[in-house]
Amino acid sequence: MKKIKIFPFFIAICLFLTLCAPAASALDAPPLHSAKAVVLADMDSGRLLYEMNKDERRSPASLTKIMTVLLAVEAYERGDVALDEMVTAQADCLAGLDTSSSTSGIQPGEIISFEDLLYCAMVHSANEACNVLAYRISGSVPAFVELMNRRAEELGCTDTHFSDPNGLSNENHYTTAYEMYLITREALRHPLFAEICNTRGYDMAATNLSPARSFANSNALISADSDYGSSYVYPPAAGVKTGFTQLAGYCLVSTAEKDGVQLLAVVMGCDGWLNAGIEEYENFSDTIKLYNWAFDNFSYRQAVSSISTVTRVQVEHAAESDAYVNLRPQSDVTLLLPKDLNLETVELRPVVYDGLEAPIEAGTVLGRAEILIGGESYGSVNLVNATKVELSRREFMSEQVHQTLSKPFVIVLIVLLLVLAIGYLTMVLRYRAQRRKYLRRKRELAARRAARERGIDVTLSPESSQRLAVIVDEEIQRRNQKKEK
Repeated sequence: MKKIKIFPFFIAICLFLTLCAPAASALDAPPLHSAKAVVLADMDSGRLLYEMNKDERRSPASLTKIMTVLLAVEAYERGDVALDEMVTAQADCLAGLDTSSSTSGIQPGEIISFEDLLYCAMVHSANEACNVLAYRISGSVPAFVELMNRRAEELGCTDTHFSDPNGLSNENHYTTAYEMYLITREALRHPLFAEICNTRGYDMAATNLSPARSFANSNALISADSDYGSSYVYPPAAGVKTGFTQLAGYCLVSTAEKDGVQLLAVVMGCDGWLNAGIEEYENFSDTIKLYNWAFDNFSYRQAVSSISTVTRVQVEHAAESDAYVNLRPQSDVTLLLPKDLNLETVELRPVVYDGLEAPIEAGTVLGRAEILIGGESYGSVNLVNATKVELSRREFMSEQVHQTLSKPFVIVLIVLLLVLAIGYLTMVLRYRAQRRKYLRRKRELAARRAARERGIDVTLSPESSQRLAVIVDEEIQRRNQKKEK
């Protein structure tokens, strides 16, 4: 007889069960080269698809100018300044700049439109343009820096501090990749900012001190004419800003869109020509790797269906056939998810509102359901009833009676009726007692008269008088009966 080999059989069963079990996505990290801090976010939902050292403090270099131009655009939107307003560069607009600083050649006393200053700061990364903008908006650079830090706090940035409007690094000028994402996300909500940062090249009119100037965007993902060459042009990309100092390394904040997927990437601390001696600017190459990784591995998928029953709840005062009602999502929910994610792992955790009472029209929001995937929350969706819930007639009548009896004037009326009823009952009882007393007295008097007629002593006690009255009544009844016979 052959022996059965149990162990191989057991292993085969385990492998089969493993393959059959639902599995969430397990993506490999994007193959980045030198980025020290990274955030990659879905612009639609704000969800982070990938992050590395997102809360680590780092020098932002010229990424600082995203905040500077955001504040300038907000000043324009408030009506504090017009785009065609001519601004005179202050005497110290070049303060803090050295010969290697990125500039647009603006000189003290030069008169430039506010709009041109915005493009110089964001597209050409001109440090002196930021100083001029700061002076125009706040009256001085230090006052503008205070505004920058206050605005950062309003956006939820708790680990960001600015010391200047252009990003020339020092130890007290820092942010994080995640907070740089928060600032950029807010900036991109402003159409003028989005238009400026996505400009590939800009022609600037002549001024009182300079001839007309033209310059390309420093972002090599969108401009083949940038100082970084044409090899990094990435068709899905748009905006936002480059940054570099020896302390910060090569940085880039950018966006990209492909097949309806909109992404925002922040990379900080990358290597490149000037800080690592390599023949590549890895803020661009690492960003491209991030985008390719996301576009290859993520897509919008229907995570929640509006026709699926999430839970079943009881409704007060409902007709017997409608006592329980099915709740379903108010709408389909589409999320940017890994392409290999098993949608069976999507979990809906319902919370039903208290005090559900009939009648309820179909489609009424009766609760919410949190969307969980792998234990992580992906937001929530309203829950509605698919069918109308009718009110029970018995419950309706009971409810109407309850509502009527609970009204103050009805309570007062009932109390008044009770008082009147008690008063009437008291009067009736009193009348009956007095009537009985009167009849008893009348019988006693009749009994005494009858006794006197017979010569009987009528000085009797009350008890005797009563007994005598009874005897007399009985005698009278016997005589009457004899007469009838």
